[in-house]
Amino acid sequence: MPNRATKGGREEPLLDLRSFARTGPAGRVRLSPAQLEQIVRTGSRTPEVVVKVSRGATSAAGVIAHLRYIDRNGRLEIETDEGEHLKGKGIEKDLADDWDLDSANAQGRGPYRGKAGRKPARLVHNVILSMPKGTPPEKLLLASRDFAREQFALKHRYALAMHTDQDHPHVHLVVKAMSEDGKRLNIRKATLREWRRLFAQHLRAHGIAANATERAVRGQTRSSFKDGIHRASLRGDSRYLRERVQRLAEELRDGGLKRNPGKAKLLATRGDVIAGWHGVADALLAAGQSAIAEKIWGFIGGMRRPLTTDERLASKLEERTRTRERERQEERTR
Repeated sequence: MPNRATKGGREEPLLDLRSFARTGPAGRVRLSPAQLEQIVRTGSRTPEVVVKVSRGATSAAGVIAHLRYIDRNGRLEIETDEGEHLKGKGIEKDLADDWDLDSANAQGRGPYRGKAGRKPARLVHNVILSMPKGTPPEKLLLASRDFAREQFALKHRYALAMHTDQDHPHVHLVVKAMSEDGKRLNIRKATLREWRRLFAQHLRAHGIAANATERAVRGQTRSSFKDGIHRASLRGDSRYLRERVQRLAEELRDGGLKRNPGKAKLLATRGDVIAGWHGVADALLAAGQSAIAEKIWGFIGGMRRPLTTDERLASKLEERTRTRERERQEERTR
């Protein structure tokens, strides 16, 4: 069950449900204040932060194009790591020049980078920091600024811009991959988990209710498609999804979905999660926190049945078929 984040090169549990599932006799576990706070936030379904990496650039021209995207071609303000607030056409090239990307690009074209199959080194990473609809944009920007300063100041050059033109506010944080002392920023899953935890802390410091837990711990099984597939699906022209839905439709016509080898792992993970949450509730009862324990039991009862991606797509396909059939019947009776 994935439930760890890396800090200082070590993996440390954020909310170690496995340990609560192995507590043994009641009363042997002591919850720290930080654990109790996170348990309450998770059981109360506090909004979860989103931190993801998307669309880095491997050339100076690509970086400039991306900066034009996040500042909407000069219409939005870009804030830099040096505290400058830049706005207007042309500032993107000036910023890229200031970051000395040509030198970084030359390092990325070193001999070891020329091996067959090796992807070009990214010159920048685009980190997206977001929260659900209704989050005050100005507070989100303050938290994002604090997060960027804490993680990258005096190490990696960076710039950020706020977007409020979608249903949820989010900040694009563009970070130069090569640090000022020549070390490359490598972003791993554990890095993102730790960034989520820290970003949530900064949001709470600015008065925004925010939490950072693993999807499985929250009883969710939905996995996101890669960015390219997701953007294509929003436009309605994802070949990958069309072919996948067509395959599922054929399986349903032939009597049902084929066995998915990932289903067993999904069910095993859900079993571990539920056992862990029951362990949490037992520890809460032993500590005299019966009201919070009842909230946890309600949280467990509210978990939806775990579904694979194929099962979720098939469910949507079947619902669409039923809707079309109802519309045809209504048309016949008019």
